[in-house]
Amino acid sequence: MYAIVEIAGHQFKVEKDQKVFVNRLSTEEGKKVDFDNVLLIGDGNNVTLGAPAIDGAQVSAKVLKHLKGDKVIVFKKKRRKGYRVKNGHRQALTEIVIEGITASGAKKAAPKKETKKAEPKAEKAAPKAAAKKVTGKADDLKKIEGAGPKAAEALVNAGYETFAKVAKATPEELSNVLSEASSRLAHIVTDTWPKQAKLAADGKWDELKELQDRLDGGIEK
Repeated sequence: MYAIVEIAGHQFKVEKDQKVFVNRLSTEEGKKVDFDNVLLIGDGNNVTLGAPAIDGAQVSAKVLKHLKGDKVIVFKKKRRKGYRVKNGHRQALTEIVIEGITASGAKKAAPKKETKKAEPKAEKAAPKAAAKKVTGKADDLKKIEGAGPKAAEALVNAGYETFAKVAKATPEELSNVLSEASSRLAHIVTDTWPKQAKLAADGKWDELKELQDRLDGGIEK
């Protein structure tokens, strides 16, 4: 028996005892997890299709470990502009093993009730937290060379709302913040951001301007 199931936004064809790498799950290692969005089940010559999911079907699995995938290099270059950006990204993954496929009769009511109760609270709490960080406290992080409006917004939402906090972070930490916020920000080079933020926090704007004049694609010449 095999099934096509949606896990963490991707569809997988799975069988019992098969190991699968999926996008990072919140379930702890060693714990069991069930997936209700089963789109197709095949058993010999019998194939059952969902519309879109099969009612009562379920795929049970166990979380083996959390890990990161292979590094993917993102390189951008603009001809005759002196613009070169190189960055790496490692996708957060979870390895699971399929323990069983249930064609019908799975209980799914309880998880749905928990989800409905939890989601509104998270939606209401998030805007309030963001408003506290931004209102009257955030520095103009767009003054950092390479940090546009979207990148600055991602830093503020992650708790790096001032030049002083950015200055204390490592380039790797800042790069991870951008990658998690949006794949479109993953290519940005943050190597000099802490150094730029330190000058801005100390009010050394002339030195910051001199440093930014030496930058080439976010890299100091």
